[in-house]
Amino acid sequence: MKKIRNSRNLIVWQKSMALVTEVYSITRLFPKEELYGLISQIRRSAVSIPGNIAEGYDRDSTNDYTRFLPIVVGSLNQITV
Repeated sequence: MKKIRNSRNLIVWQKSMALVTEVYSITRLFPKEELYGLISQIRRSAVSIPGNIAEGYDRDSTNDYTRFLPIVVGSLNQITV
């Protein structure tokens, strides 16, 4: 099996980017008074998911990658109900 060279080719990264797009679409419907509160927090959490997947994977170390995964799970937990 060939190693995936770029984190952007990971299915989990691609799906997390689709989640970011969906989060931005949904949060556009939130009340404007939440722009700097709830909307901002949810969007930052969503964006951090693919960012941490990429950062961990691109370090080329299984230990580094697995260290970033709990951060990903934490960010995901912040945006799920």
